[in-house]
Amino acid sequence: DLALPAAPRAGLHASRPAEPVRELARQLADGAIVGLFTGALEAGPRALGHRSILASPLEAGVVERLNATVKFREPFRPFAPVVLSDRATDYFRLRQPSPYMSLAAPVTELARNKLPAIVHVNGTARVQTVTREQHPILADVLTRFGEITGHPVLINTSLNIKGKPICGTPEMALDCLTESGLDALLIEGWWVTK
Repeated sequence: DLALPAAPRAGLHASRPAEPVRELARQLADGAIVGLFTGALEAGPRALGHRSILASPLEAGVVERLNATVKFREPFRPFAPVVLSDRATDYFRLRQPSPYMSLAAPVTELARNKLPAIVHVNGTARVQTVTREQHPILADVLTRFGEITGHPVLINTSLNIKGKPICGTPEMALDCLTESGLDALLIEGWWVTK
């Protein structure tokens, strides 16, 4: 079990909230950009919730900040969404689950109107669907975020800064928080802020 000191680095503060998932969902709904570090490092080309940066797709300012201060990407590039499986068809024209973020699906009018940050110019999104069995923490965050905002959809991008590898260790995740525009990090139940 990971143990962090109250000040894991100069300028960082760590605490253990009683309900870390509730805290994460509330912060995301308030516009925070948060790294999620939980469980084993994923294999494959996508971060699927174990080493992810999560953000609200509902506010353009969050997306601009994510591009400018964390991912250092061109502002026109949309981010991939993660959605609760049982609500996916509200937002995406999917005929099957997409747990590995490998399918580009046309978006619905609801997604186009409410979540423009995740829509490519061709009207599709590279979507990840999540069930509680696949990823209980991420499903919980989406459920709570949906209760607050009405939309159980988040931006999910890999926990790294452009040009650096995905954060495999807690130390790398703390570096990412320190060196980027991330607002906070939820790391194995610890809430770390600047």
